[in-house]
Amino acid sequence: MIVVTGAAGFIGSGLVSKLNDMGIKRIIIVDDFSEVEKEHNLVGKNYIERVERNVFIDWLKDNGEDVNFIFHIGARTDTSEFDTEIFDRLNLNYSKDIWRYATQHSIPLVYASSAATYGLGEHGYDDNHRVVEQLKPLNPYGESKNDFDKWVLEQAIKPPFWAGLKFFNVYGPNEYHKGRMASVVLHAYRQISRTGKLKLFRSHNEKYDDGEQKRDFIYVKDVHNICTFLMEKKPESGLYNVGCGKARTFKNLAVDTFHAMNREVNISYIDTPADIRDKYQYFTEAKMNKLISAGYSKGFHTLEQGITDYVENYLFEGKYL
Repeated sequence: MIVVTGAAGFIGSGLVSKLNDMGIKRIIIVDDFSEVEKEHNLVGKNYIERVERNVFIDWLKDNGEDVNFIFHIGARTDTSEFDTEIFDRLNLNYSKDIWRYATQHSIPLVYASSAATYGLGEHGYDDNHRVVEQLKPLNPYGESKNDFDKWVLEQAIKPPFWAGLKFFNVYGPNEYHKGRMASVVLHAYRQISRTGKLKLFRSHNEKYDDGEQKRDFIYVKDVHNICTFLMEKKPESGLYNVGCGKARTFKNLAVDTFHAMNREVNISYIDTPADIRDKYQYFTEAKMNKLISAGYSKGFHTLEQGITDYVENYLFEGKYL
């Protein structure tokens, strides 16, 4: 029996689909199911039980003997939230409880960390454990993820296999509910659909032209492939970057979205809000050596391939994965 937390959310719901496609249906889904809009993400999924997030730890104590793998994908991901108590409760302490249970009962565990732990990238984007203590996240969300990574690395006793996944800029189906926290691709699609135009942030860094700010964008289907690879192969435990390993510009993303929509490219630039300029990342790029050395060989969608699939097979008709 496999547990997926955050199972009604963006990455988690698609992971349930991926597991179903692999013939796995004995799945326990965990989430805060009060958000009605996320129900669309679960239509057609096969699972055996829903468990509310706030009772999951107690559920584990009563039913956990049948669990043989945990994907802890659920988290509070709002980077604009500054109430640290929320992150301490949902991202740090809750994750510690799941880790402790997995450790005590020898259950393999894959959990969601984040590339937000890298801050401005002063120490690069290498998933080397030695750099974790030096990282300086830019917001409480990133701090909560890094705090948990640090805590994990300090533990003398660990699950038989564990992996903390540092997700970079994930985009793809099942993120309709995410509002302002949705990917740039979804925001671009909606803005182009509405106005025929797209506004990007102007560069305020002399090293980068407008639209040339770069991110490591990864298609959510590749994330699912990585998760199931780790479940099946169980390579060396540790923190793993989950990106493509190739930074692309926001202008690339914009042009690819226009092309996928069969629209004429029409891009303009607006000032980056003053209150976030000093924390704005101009470049992120995951070092993927560790995952590839561990045996992951499926490759990654290019930005063009991912956006084309997303737009043509999901966004045009509002479909879900």
